Amino acid sequence: MSVVDTGNGLRDLWDIGLDATTVPFTQIPVIDFGPFIDGTPAQRRQAADALRHACIHVGFFYAVNHGVPDHVVAATYDAAHRFFDLPLAEKMKLHIGLSTNHRGYVPLLEENTDPSARGDLHEAFDLALEVPAGDPDVLAGKSLYGPNVWPADLPGFAEALQTYYGEVYQFGRRIFRCFALALGLDEMFFEPWIGKPLGQLRVLHYPSQEGEIDERQIGIGAHSDYECFTILSTDDIPALQLLNTAGHWIAAPPVPGAFTVNVGDMMARWSNDLFRSTVHRAINRSGRERYSIPFFFGPDFDTPVEVFPTCVSPDHPAKYPPTTAGRYVLSRFDETFSYRKKDG
Repeated sequence: MSVVDTGNGLRDLWDIGLDATTVPFTQIPVIDFGPFIDGTPAQRRQAADALRHACIHVGFFYAVNHGVPDHVVAATYDAAHRFFDLPLAEKMKLHIGLSTNHRGYVPLLEENTDPSARGDLHEAFDLALEVPAGDPDVLAGKSLYGPNVWPADLPGFAEALQTYYGEVYQFGRRIFRCFALALGLDEMFFEPWIGKPLGQLRVLHYPSQEGEIDERQIGIGAHSDYECFTILSTDDIPALQLLNTAGHWIAAPPVPGAFTVNVGDMMARWSNDLFRSTVHRAINRSGRERYSIPFFFGPDFDTPVEVFPTCVSPDHPAKYPPTTAGRYVLSRFDETFSYRKKDG
Protein backbone atom coordinates (compact mmCIF):
# COMPACT_ATOMS: atom_id res chain seq x y z
CA MET A 1 0.00 0.00 0.00
CA SER A 2 1.24 3.52 -0.82
CA VAL A 3 -0.10 6.96 0.09
CA VAL A 4 -0.63 10.31 -1.57
CA ASP A 5 -0.25 13.57 0.36
CA THR A 6 -3.26 15.87 -0.16
CA GLY A 7 -4.19 19.21 1.33
CA ASN A 8 -6.32 17.39 3.89
CA GLY A 9 -3.68 14.84 4.87
CA LEU A 10 -2.38 11.47 3.70
CA ARG A 11 -4.70 9.23 1.68
CA ASP A 12 -4.18 5.51 1.08
CA LEU A 13 -3.56 4.10 -2.41
CA TRP A 14 -4.21 0.37 -2.32
CA ASP A 15 -3.61 -0.44 -5.96
CA ILE A 16 -0.34 -0.39 -7.84
CA GLY A 17 -0.03 -0.16 -11.59
CA LEU A 18 -1.66 2.10 -14.12
CA ASP A 19 -4.69 0.10 -15.18
CA ALA A 20 -8.22 0.97 -14.12
CA THR A 21 -11.38 -1.08 -13.97
CA THR A 22 -13.74 -0.17 -16.82
CA VAL A 23 -17.30 0.16 -15.57
CA PRO A 24 -20.49 1.51 -17.15
CA PHE A 25 -20.58 5.26 -16.66
CA THR A 26 -23.87 4.93 -14.81
CA GLN A 27 -21.87 3.71 -11.83
CA ILE A 28 -20.78 7.31 -11.55
CA PRO A 29 -24.07 9.07 -10.79
CA VAL A 30 -25.73 11.34 -13.32
CA ILE A 31 -27.45 14.43 -11.91
CA ASP A 32 -29.90 16.60 -13.84
CA PHE A 33 -29.34 20.30 -13.09
CA GLY A 34 -32.30 21.44 -15.17
CA PRO A 35 -34.34 22.11 -11.99
CA PHE A 36 -31.83 24.80 -11.00
CA ILE A 37 -32.67 26.65 -14.20
CA ASP A 38 -36.45 26.36 -14.32
CA GLY A 39 -37.55 23.63 -11.90
CA THR A 40 -39.81 23.56 -8.87
CA PRO A 41 -38.58 23.55 -5.26
CA ALA A 42 -39.46 19.86 -5.03
CA GLN A 43 -37.42 19.09 -8.14
CA ARG A 44 -34.46 21.05 -6.78
CA ARG A 45 -34.74 19.12 -3.53
CA GLN A 46 -34.68 15.85 -5.47
CA ALA A 47 -31.52 16.92 -7.31
CA ALA A 48 -29.92 17.93 -4.00
CA ASP A 49 -30.71 14.52 -2.53
CA ALA A 50 -29.03 12.89 -5.54
CA LEU A 51 -26.00 15.15 -5.12
CA ARG A 52 -25.76 14.31 -1.42
CA HIS A 53 -25.74 10.60 -2.20
CA ALA A 54 -23.14 11.05 -4.94
CA CYS A 55 -20.85 13.16 -2.76
CA ILE A 56 -21.02 10.77 0.20
CA HIS A 57 -20.53 7.57 -1.77
CA VAL A 58 -18.52 8.52 -4.87
CA GLY A 59 -17.26 12.10 -4.74
CA PHE A 60 -17.85 12.42 -8.50
CA PHE A 61 -20.91 12.80 -10.69
CA TYR A 62 -21.84 13.63 -14.27
CA ALA A 63 -23.87 16.83 -14.64
CA VAL A 64 -26.41 17.09 -17.46
CA ASN A 65 -28.79 19.90 -18.46
CA HIS A 66 -26.22 22.35 -17.15
CA GLY A 67 -27.14 25.24 -19.43
CA VAL A 68 -23.67 25.85 -20.94
CA PRO A 69 -24.13 26.13 -24.74
CA ASP A 70 -22.36 23.55 -26.90
CA HIS A 71 -20.95 26.22 -29.21
CA VAL A 72 -19.23 27.93 -26.27
CA VAL A 73 -17.53 24.67 -25.30
CA ALA A 74 -16.51 23.97 -28.91
CA ALA A 75 -15.01 27.44 -29.31
CA THR A 76 -12.93 26.94 -26.18
CA TYR A 77 -11.48 23.67 -27.45
CA ASP A 78 -10.63 25.36 -30.75
CA ALA A 79 -8.85 28.14 -28.84
CA ALA A 80 -6.96 25.57 -26.73
CA HIS A 81 -5.73 23.71 -29.82
CA ARG A 82 -4.50 26.94 -31.39
CA PHE A 83 -2.67 28.02 -28.24
CA PHE A 84 -0.88 24.73 -27.60
CA ASP A 85 0.12 24.56 -31.27
CA LEU A 86 2.19 27.72 -30.81
CA PRO A 87 5.99 27.38 -30.64
CA LEU A 88 7.26 26.83 -27.11
CA ALA A 89 9.13 30.13 -27.20
CA GLU A 90 5.86 31.99 -27.79
CA LYS A 91 4.09 30.16 -24.95
CA MET A 92 7.00 30.79 -22.59
CA LYS A 93 6.48 34.53 -22.98
CA LEU A 94 3.42 33.92 -20.78
CA HIS A 95 5.15 31.60 -18.29
CA ILE A 96 3.25 31.48 -15.03
CA GLY A 97 6.41 32.34 -13.11
CA LEU A 98 6.27 35.82 -14.66
CA SER A 99 2.84 36.41 -13.14
CA THR A 100 2.15 37.86 -9.71
CA ASN A 101 -1.28 36.23 -9.51
CA HIS A 102 -0.87 32.69 -10.87
CA ARG A 103 -1.89 33.28 -14.49
CA GLY A 104 -0.34 32.04 -17.70
CA TYR A 105 1.45 29.07 -19.25
CA VAL A 106 2.64 25.98 -17.37
CA PRO A 107 5.04 23.80 -19.42
CA LEU A 108 5.30 20.02 -19.33
CA LEU A 109 6.48 18.60 -15.98
CA GLU A 110 6.43 21.94 -14.11
CA GLU A 111 3.41 20.90 -12.06
CA ASN A 112 3.58 17.98 -9.66
CA THR A 113 0.26 17.14 -8.04
CA ASP A 114 1.65 13.99 -6.39
CA PRO A 115 4.69 14.97 -4.27
CA SER A 116 6.10 11.45 -4.56
CA ALA A 117 6.13 11.59 -8.38
CA ARG A 118 8.37 13.20 -11.00
CA GLY A 119 6.09 15.83 -12.54
CA ASP A 120 2.85 15.80 -14.50
CA LEU A 121 2.95 15.11 -18.23
CA HIS A 122 0.71 17.93 -19.39
CA GLU A 123 0.94 21.60 -20.28
CA ALA A 124 -1.61 24.19 -19.21
CA PHE A 125 -2.84 27.73 -19.61
CA ASP A 126 -4.32 29.23 -16.43
CA LEU A 127 -6.69 32.14 -15.99
CA ALA A 128 -9.18 33.29 -13.41
CA LEU A 129 -11.57 36.13 -12.70
CA GLU A 130 -10.49 39.29 -14.54
CA VAL A 131 -9.71 41.81 -11.78
CA PRO A 132 -8.12 45.20 -12.65
CA ALA A 133 -4.65 45.94 -11.31
CA GLY A 134 -6.05 48.92 -9.40
CA ASP A 135 -8.73 46.89 -7.58
CA PRO A 136 -8.58 47.32 -3.78
CA ASP A 137 -8.08 43.58 -3.23
CA VAL A 138 -5.15 43.54 -5.66
CA LEU A 139 -3.60 46.57 -3.99
CA ALA A 140 -4.12 44.88 -0.61
CA GLY A 141 -1.89 42.02 -1.73
CA LYS A 142 -4.51 39.28 -2.19
CA SER A 143 -2.29 37.57 -4.71
CA LEU A 144 -4.85 35.36 -6.45
CA TYR A 145 -6.65 38.45 -7.78
CA GLY A 146 -5.52 40.55 -10.72
CA PRO A 147 -5.56 40.77 -14.52
CA ASN A 148 -5.20 37.76 -16.79
CA VAL A 149 -2.40 37.49 -19.35
CA TRP A 150 -3.04 36.70 -23.01
CA PRO A 151 -1.02 35.80 -26.12
CA ALA A 152 -0.38 38.83 -28.31
CA ASP A 153 -1.16 37.28 -31.70
CA LEU A 154 -3.90 34.72 -31.23
CA PRO A 155 -7.17 36.35 -32.35
CA GLY A 156 -10.28 35.24 -30.48
CA PHE A 157 -8.38 33.28 -27.82
CA ALA A 158 -9.13 35.59 -24.89
CA GLU A 159 -12.73 36.10 -25.98
CA ALA A 160 -13.39 32.35 -26.21
CA LEU A 161 -11.94 31.59 -22.78
CA GLN A 162 -13.62 34.55 -21.09
CA THR A 163 -17.00 33.56 -22.56
CA TYR A 164 -16.53 30.00 -21.33
CA TYR A 165 -15.49 31.28 -17.90
CA GLY A 166 -18.68 33.33 -17.61
CA GLU A 167 -20.96 30.45 -18.64
CA VAL A 168 -19.34 27.89 -16.34
CA TYR A 169 -19.31 30.38 -13.46
CA GLN A 170 -23.09 30.66 -13.76
CA PHE A 171 -23.42 26.88 -13.79
CA GLY A 172 -21.16 26.71 -10.74
CA ARG A 173 -23.54 29.02 -8.87
CA ARG A 174 -26.31 26.49 -9.53
CA ILE A 175 -24.09 23.72 -8.18
CA PHE A 176 -23.47 25.76 -5.03
CA ARG A 177 -27.23 26.07 -4.56
CA CYS A 178 -27.54 22.31 -4.88
CA PHE A 179 -24.69 21.76 -2.40
CA ALA A 180 -26.37 24.10 0.09
CA LEU A 181 -29.59 22.10 0.04
CA ALA A 182 -27.65 18.84 0.22
CA LEU A 183 -25.91 20.08 3.40
CA GLY A 184 -29.13 21.17 5.10
CA LEU A 185 -28.46 24.87 4.50
CA ASP A 186 -30.52 27.61 2.88
CA GLU A 187 -30.41 27.29 -0.91
CA MET A 188 -28.70 30.69 -1.31
CA PHE A 189 -26.27 30.12 1.57
CA PHE A 190 -23.12 30.33 -0.58
CA GLU A 191 -24.22 33.26 -2.72
CA PRO A 192 -22.64 36.04 -0.59
CA TRP A 193 -19.28 34.22 -0.82
CA ILE A 194 -19.05 33.75 -4.60
CA GLY A 195 -19.34 37.28 -5.93
CA LYS A 196 -15.58 37.58 -6.51
CA PRO A 197 -14.61 33.93 -6.57
CA LEU A 198 -11.28 32.17 -6.75
CA GLY A 199 -12.56 30.31 -9.78
CA GLN A 200 -9.57 29.09 -11.76
CA LEU A 201 -10.00 27.96 -15.34
CA ARG A 202 -7.36 25.81 -17.03
CA VAL A 203 -7.04 24.50 -20.55
CA LEU A 204 -4.89 21.38 -20.56
CA HIS A 205 -3.01 19.46 -23.22
CA TYR A 206 -1.90 15.88 -22.57
CA PRO A 207 0.44 14.17 -25.03
CA SER A 208 -0.13 10.46 -25.43
CA GLN A 209 2.23 8.18 -23.51
CA GLU A 210 3.56 5.31 -25.57
CA GLY A 211 5.41 2.14 -24.61
CA GLU A 212 6.49 1.44 -21.05
CA ILE A 213 5.28 4.12 -18.63
CA ASP A 214 6.97 5.24 -15.43
CA GLU A 215 4.21 5.20 -12.80
CA ARG A 216 5.80 8.29 -11.24
CA GLN A 217 5.30 10.35 -14.40
CA ILE A 218 1.82 10.25 -15.91
CA GLY A 219 -0.57 12.86 -17.32
CA ILE A 220 -1.53 14.05 -13.87
CA GLY A 221 -0.58 12.17 -10.73
CA ALA A 222 -2.87 10.94 -7.98
CA HIS A 223 -4.32 13.93 -6.13
CA SER A 224 -7.45 15.56 -4.80
CA ASP A 225 -8.52 19.01 -5.98
CA TYR A 226 -8.10 22.02 -3.71
CA GLU A 227 -11.24 24.10 -4.14
CA CYS A 228 -14.92 23.42 -3.39
CA PHE A 229 -15.61 21.48 -6.57
CA THR A 230 -14.30 21.05 -10.11
CA ILE A 231 -16.37 21.30 -13.29
CA LEU A 232 -14.52 19.30 -15.94
CA SER A 233 -15.06 19.20 -19.67
CA THR A 234 -13.02 16.72 -21.69
CA ASP A 235 -12.74 15.75 -25.31
CA ASP A 236 -13.65 12.20 -26.36
CA ILE A 237 -10.41 10.59 -25.17
CA PRO A 238 -10.72 8.58 -21.91
CA ALA A 239 -7.95 9.19 -19.37
CA LEU A 240 -9.57 10.08 -16.04
CA GLN A 241 -9.48 7.49 -13.25
CA LEU A 242 -10.84 7.83 -9.74
CA LEU A 243 -10.06 5.85 -6.63
CA ASN A 244 -13.10 4.22 -5.08
CA THR A 245 -13.61 3.33 -1.44
CA ALA A 246 -12.49 -0.26 -2.07
CA GLY A 247 -9.11 1.02 -3.24
CA HIS A 248 -9.62 0.31 -6.95
CA TRP A 249 -8.98 2.73 -9.79
CA ILE A 250 -12.25 3.21 -11.69
CA ALA A 251 -12.33 4.58 -15.23
CA ALA A 252 -14.47 7.71 -15.68
CA PRO A 253 -15.07 7.87 -19.44
CA PRO A 254 -16.30 11.08 -21.08
CA VAL A 255 -20.07 11.41 -21.46
CA PRO A 256 -21.10 13.51 -24.47
CA GLY A 257 -22.77 16.76 -23.43
CA ALA A 258 -22.07 16.26 -19.72
CA PHE A 259 -19.60 17.78 -17.32
CA THR A 260 -17.75 15.64 -14.80
CA VAL A 261 -17.95 17.27 -11.36
CA ASN A 262 -16.02 16.28 -8.26
CA VAL A 263 -15.78 17.40 -4.65
CA GLY A 264 -12.65 19.36 -3.70
CA ASP A 265 -10.71 19.54 -0.44
CA MET A 266 -12.28 22.84 0.63
CA MET A 267 -15.79 21.40 0.48
CA ALA A 268 -14.51 18.34 2.35
CA ARG A 269 -13.25 20.62 5.12
CA TRP A 270 -16.51 22.56 5.22
CA SER A 271 -18.53 19.32 5.41
CA ASN A 272 -16.20 17.64 7.95
CA ASP A 273 -15.47 14.94 5.35
CA LEU A 274 -19.14 14.07 4.94
CA PHE A 275 -18.49 15.00 1.32
CA ARG A 276 -14.95 13.73 0.97
CA SER A 277 -12.79 14.70 -1.98
CA THR A 278 -11.90 11.71 -4.13
CA VAL A 279 -8.34 10.96 -5.23
CA HIS A 280 -8.04 10.80 -9.01
CA ARG A 281 -5.47 10.83 -11.81
CA ALA A 282 -5.26 10.96 -15.62
CA ILE A 283 -3.27 8.76 -17.99
CA ASN A 284 -3.47 9.30 -21.74
CA ARG A 285 -2.53 6.08 -23.54
CA SER A 286 -4.85 6.68 -26.50
CA GLY A 287 -2.22 7.38 -29.15
CA ARG A 288 -3.83 10.81 -29.62
CA GLU A 289 -3.36 14.18 -27.96
CA ARG A 290 -5.95 14.87 -25.26
CA TYR A 291 -7.45 18.21 -24.21
CA SER A 292 -9.54 19.04 -21.17
CA ILE A 293 -10.94 22.14 -19.49
CA PRO A 294 -11.32 22.06 -15.69
CA PHE A 295 -12.89 24.94 -13.78
CA PHE A 296 -11.91 24.88 -10.10
CA PHE A 297 -14.56 26.78 -8.19
CA GLY A 298 -13.50 28.34 -4.91
CA PRO A 299 -15.23 31.16 -3.02
CA ASP A 300 -14.02 34.72 -2.44
CA PHE A 301 -10.47 35.13 -1.10
CA ASP A 302 -11.41 36.02 2.49
CA THR A 303 -14.21 33.46 2.85
CA PRO A 304 -13.91 31.60 6.17
CA VAL A 305 -13.52 27.86 5.73
CA GLU A 306 -14.76 26.31 8.96
CA VAL A 307 -16.82 23.17 9.46
CA PHE A 308 -20.54 23.85 9.04
CA PRO A 309 -22.76 23.40 12.13
CA THR A 310 -24.87 20.89 10.19
CA CYS A 311 -21.79 18.65 9.84
CA VAL A 312 -20.64 18.37 13.47
CA SER A 313 -22.02 16.54 16.49
CA PRO A 314 -20.69 15.27 19.82
CA ASP A 315 -19.76 12.02 18.07
CA HIS A 316 -18.26 13.83 15.06
CA PRO A 317 -16.33 16.91 16.19
CA ALA A 318 -14.67 19.21 13.67
CA LYS A 319 -11.65 17.52 12.05
CA TYR A 320 -10.05 20.63 10.53
CA PRO A 321 -8.97 23.98 11.99
CA PRO A 322 -10.49 27.14 10.54
CA THR A 323 -8.75 28.82 7.61
CA THR A 324 -9.72 31.06 4.70
CA ALA A 325 -10.19 30.22 1.05
CA GLY A 326 -7.25 32.32 -0.15
CA ARG A 327 -4.83 31.06 2.47
CA TYR A 328 -5.75 27.44 1.79
CA VAL A 329 -5.46 27.60 -2.01
CA LEU A 330 -2.14 29.46 -1.84
CA SER A 331 -0.74 26.79 0.49
CA ARG A 332 -1.66 24.09 -2.03
CA PHE A 333 -0.16 26.00 -4.96
CA ASP A 334 3.06 26.32 -2.95
CA GLU A 335 3.23 22.53 -2.73
CA THR A 336 2.39 21.86 -6.38
CA PHE A 337 4.03 24.36 -8.73
CA SER A 338 7.79 24.45 -9.17
CA TYR A 339 7.87 28.21 -9.76
CA ARG A 340 6.55 28.76 -6.23
CA LYS A 341 9.16 26.59 -4.51
CA LYS A 342 11.41 28.58 -2.18
CA ASP A 343 14.45 26.66 -3.44
CA GLY A 344 13.85 27.77 -7.00
